[in-house]
Amino acid sequence: MKSLAISAKTRENVGKSDSKALRNQGKVPCVLYGGEKQVSFYAHENDFRKLVYTSDVFLVELDIDGTKYSAIMQDIQFHPVTDKILHIDFLQVFEDKQITISIPVKLSGMSVGVKNGGNLMHRRKSIITKALPSKLPDAINIDITDLTIGDSIYIKDLRSDDYQFLASDNSVVVGVKTARNAIEDEEAEAAAAEGEEGAEGAEGAEGAEGATEENKGS
Repeated sequence: MKSLAISAKTRENVGKSDSKALRNQGKVPCVLYGGEKQVSFYAHENDFRKLVYTSDVFLVELDIDGTKYSAIMQDIQFHPVTDKILHIDFLQVFEDKQITISIPVKLSGMSVGVKNGGNLMHRRKSIITKALPSKLPDAINIDITDLTIGDSIYIKDLRSDDYQFLASDNSVVVGVKTARNAIEDEEAEAAAAEGEEGAEGAEGAEGAEGATEENKGS
């Protein structure tokens, strides 16, 4: 997994007025949890641009007043009108504790099926993945060059000994369909997706909660 170093300062006060004052100075109030104690800190909003405005996933090396922590971004709040970053939550991670995070799916190549008039159906832009921090990939890379019309790549085709996907083996990640079949599949899968995504979201949340509990025990 890619890493990103961010230097930050400890927050002396954590009230709403202090948060507002920080934001007025172009700084972002943050919280780090999952370790022995919760840490409130801040850094300039420019320091978070590479972390926030990208589909890439980073292991963040936080340096808070000289104390270093490894963490992942867990939650972020934006202003509803300006999209300015209001607050970020980080989860402290440890090399011997598994974490759960959404890893982006990146496609490469030009599908044979698409060249022959098929429609590329990219069903999953990311996959909830569980592993030790050192085993997590930057992305799930898929070469679609050999996909012909009617072919699909499933979760089971991508599994690895290094990490675990929190999705069923028969879930389609990407496929190539004819125009007619693509429309029919979209209609059929739209109904099924709600139930599946809800179940996966719950499982992913449990995994994230488990990771937090494991980290708290470190």
